[in-house]
Amino acid sequence: MLFHSPDFLFGFLPVVLAGYYGLSRMGGAPWSILWLLAASLVFYAWWDWRYLAVLLPSILFNFRMGEAMVPAKGRVRKRLLIVGLAGNLAALGFFKYSAFLVVTLNAATGVTYPIPDIGLPLGISFFTFTQIAYLVDVYAGKVRDRDPLSYGLFVTFFPHLIAGPILHHAEMMPQFRHPNAGRWTPDLFREGFLLLLLGLFKKVVLADSLAAGIGPAFDGAPDLSFVEAWFASLGYTFQLYFDFSGYSDMAIALGLMVNIRLPLNFNSPYRALSIQDFWQRWHMTLSRFLRDYLYVPLGGNRQGPARTLANLFVVFLLGGLWHGAGWTFVAWGAMHGAAMVVHRLWQRIGLVLPTFVAWLLTFMFVNGAWVMFRAQNWDAAIKVYKGMLGLSGFKLPSQLLGLVPGLGRVFDGVGVLAWAGGGTVMGLVETALLIMTAMGVASLPGNSQHLVKTRSVVWICAAGFGLVAQAVLFHQAASPFLYFRF
Repeated sequence: MLFHSPDFLFGFLPVVLAGYYGLSRMGGAPWSILWLLAASLVFYAWWDWRYLAVLLPSILFNFRMGEAMVPAKGRVRKRLLIVGLAGNLAALGFFKYSAFLVVTLNAATGVTYPIPDIGLPLGISFFTFTQIAYLVDVYAGKVRDRDPLSYGLFVTFFPHLIAGPILHHAEMMPQFRHPNAGRWTPDLFREGFLLLLLGLFKKVVLADSLAAGIGPAFDGAPDLSFVEAWFASLGYTFQLYFDFSGYSDMAIALGLMVNIRLPLNFNSPYRALSIQDFWQRWHMTLSRFLRDYLYVPLGGNRQGPARTLANLFVVFLLGGLWHGAGWTFVAWGAMHGAAMVVHRLWQRIGLVLPTFVAWLLTFMFVNGAWVMFRAQNWDAAIKVYKGMLGLSGFKLPSQLLGLVPGLGRVFDGVGVLAWAGGGTVMGLVETALLIMTAMGVASLPGNSQHLVKTRSVVWICAAGFGLVAQAVLFHQAASPFLYFRF
């Protein structure tokens, strides 16, 4: 019933909307908040009800720690914050990193400690970071609304609970009790519905179609030729984007349909002209969290150039580890941290690259780094990198040789051979068309919210229903969102 299934649109969502608007009219904010809270818990339990035993104590613990901090002063207040942060990080570490730590310890010491088989509660990284931010803001005296029902809904609100965006209490809790919260707003509902259709199309049609082509290249092939490796890397670059931005569109859309505005999480990131610009556009709520609750507490840029560069690198290193318990994620974070350091140093030189060159360098770096993010291990990443550099040969697809007569004789003369059939990725034509389509959509001016506001309503409605029809047709290929496992 989660977002990857069209059944969600026709089952769970209408019940939630009917109950929400009905209770808002009859009983006001407290009843509508309680309804959304109950619906959010049912939504979470549908995946695996046992993980309510993690989510609910986490909410209770953090709310009580926040309440205890409010009247406390001085050292007592600070100690309560430390206890709260330690409790959150301990739970996250236990569920997400226990197996990784044991595997690393076994490799380092040669001992074979049993690897714990601990399930990962859905969305634990997101609801943990959300509550860490809440505790830090309570400590700083920035929290005004501490209603327990609003807090519970703030953490569990079903559109964001399992894969973000990472919410901030100040932008959410006041909305739940706002006089307009339960008021039917046709324009806002229509905007949300169209955005929901767009997000569904991004996920089921674009992202899942690309996944079918690049999966074997990363996970099964012993080696990749030049063309195969580039198709695999570019395919995953756009698969991840449309998978995660599609989810974020759907989350924001569902919020709009109940008159709640969630923060923007994507703003055309593949149009970025620098790595800093990229992180101001990609997973924007995570970037905000890392800036406000890690980079600034570490000293930010207030303690000299060397410390600033060190802080940047550490923040991205930890951001990589947040995404997954594995050394490939750490390496991915280190790559982006190093890129940010180089960017800062380049800014000091004062040279400005031509727009196209700046875009191309940024996109190529991001594309190359995603290989490490996707690879299951070092060997898989190295395999793709070798292919991209041409170190595993320059074999061409037989499809291409068939399309261009005489091309085979030219390349045979320089040692470039053809492979039979489609190779380890889907056929050349299908892959090329998907990648070009994805690149075209990702390059459109304006983000999804801008598109649904500025185009003709009639045009968008017609296109939207067409997209949903396509999504339903592609339903058999649907898969869970990639960020469910982060």
